[in-house]
Amino acid sequence: MSEPRRGWTVWMEEIPAGVLLDMPPELSKRIVNFLTALALEVGSAHDQEHPLPGDAMDDLGVRYSLPIEGEPVVFEYTVYPETREIRIPILVWFH
Repeated sequence: MSEPRRGWTVWMEEIPAGVLLDMPPELSKRIVNFLTALALEVGSAHDQEHPLPGDAMDDLGVRYSLPIEGEPVVFEYTVYPETREIRIPILVWFH
């Protein structure tokens, strides 16, 4: 019997994680919640072969840029279907 596919997760590199830790706690929590929901949205879009959220940063469909509406934050994410994960290599907080 094969094991069911697990959901998608988000992983953040060290520098963006530091930016997140520098934010006020309420903003940081909103950003974490947004990124967690985004991982599920990206995974669903990828699994259904739909366009992924954000602006493509390459021709391979691996790196995307996205602002968080209503928040002073923009970030980039990369897609890793083999591990069902998105990674955040860049996160900019305008404060």
